[in-house]
Amino acid sequence: MPDVQALVNDFLIKLKKRKIEGSQATARQAAELLRSVISQQRVPYTNQAGALIDAVRAVGEQLIAANPVELAVGNIVRRVLHIIREEDLSLTTAAISGLNLSATSDGDDDDDGDGERDEHTVLSAAAAARNALRPPSLQTLLEDMPESVAIPHTYSSGGDSEGKSKSADKSSRTRRLKHDVIEAVNELIQDINTCHEQIAEQAVEHIHQNEVILTLGSSKTVLEFLYAAKEKKRSFRVFVAEGAPRYQGHLLAKELVTRGLHTTLITDSAVFAMISRVNMVIVGAHAVMANGGVIVPVGLNMVALAAQKHAVPFVVLAGSHKLCPLYPHNPEVLLNELRSPSELLDFGEFSDCLDFGSGTGSPLLHVVNPAFDYVPPKLVSLFITDTGGHNPSYMYRLIADYYSADDLVVRRRVALGN
Repeated sequence: MPDVQALVNDFLIKLKKRKIEGSQATARQAAELLRSVISQQRVPYTNQAGALIDAVRAVGEQLIAANPVELAVGNIVRRVLHIIREEDLSLTTAAISGLNLSATSDGDDDDDGDGERDEHTVLSAAAAARNALRPPSLQTLLEDMPESVAIPHTYSSGGDSEGKSKSADKSSRTRRLKHDVIEAVNELIQDINTCHEQIAEQAVEHIHQNEVILTLGSSKTVLEFLYAAKEKKRSFRVFVAEGAPRYQGHLLAKELVTRGLHTTLITDSAVFAMISRVNMVIVGAHAVMANGGVIVPVGLNMVALAAQKHAVPFVVLAGSHKLCPLYPHNPEVLLNELRSPSELLDFGEFSDCLDFGSGTGSPLLHVVNPAFDYVPPKLVSLFITDTGGHNPSYMYRLIADYYSADDLVVRRRVALGN
């Protein structure tokens, strides 16, 4: 089995050098890496969830710092942390239910003893909470209980057998938590892999006969969505804005034509002139923020404003791995990055704009090439995710299901005294 640190370092290099294209591929590889971290992480008998959370946080902090603009990485780290908390709570709830059933079956003769054990349990839990560096999980409190509380006495003479049973139970619980977490991460990876298909299944509900659809740039989610509508015998036309300066719209237009869709390629500056003919704008997203705002490829804010002016629905397609629990104003959020000036101006042409007369050779021309736009929630009509269609005002509810408030800022826990 490969060393986890080597896998982490390899993924960090890919993130820093921008070698992974697309949020889906980034999210999938991040989830697979965290699955390996959890699989090889040794956990103690007590506070098992805390050990897994610390390990994921340590790796997650490095991944987020390697490419802060790729918000899908942080989303996956937070999703995995939430999974650990949920699975820990589920196992603890099941264990407590088992204890309650055992206590009930002891009969009325043990009522006084049960009262003393309940009081002892409360005192033990309170002491553990005061002494812990963080609020302990319910499973930790359960495992730290005295043996007389955690495991009912059988009053048998097999002392060695009872000790072996306790040790086996703890070991089984450790394996069970890791197993359940890994299974849940596998389900997350499967959801990421199939998000395009799950979104595309809803196309026939939103695209109708003889409509005109406008999009900008290139998005695999949009491509599969439009093609799924065509497969359902919908006849419609697509306007594709070219998406300068990378002209990704050219690639999308060619792919749509290859799949048999009627396509018209237009310049970005022609969007406002053509929007009056359009029935719906359908675009992909880089990230969906907690307030319902969207980080999208540059140029789409202009499209959203044109759509609002002409009362054209602006629909955003995004997998659940793109839902970010942060707000645009959070200091941890880096909304944009500047791409190479060579996408706008050839380096040979740029050298002609240097001021050699001043002796410093400083440029008289500055080239700014941002990668993304921010579209506020008031310009978005509908989100279509792999879980269905949602209004921007509902995104907070989805985010509450996927993330824990304790994990919004991913930082390793620093021990007291350091």
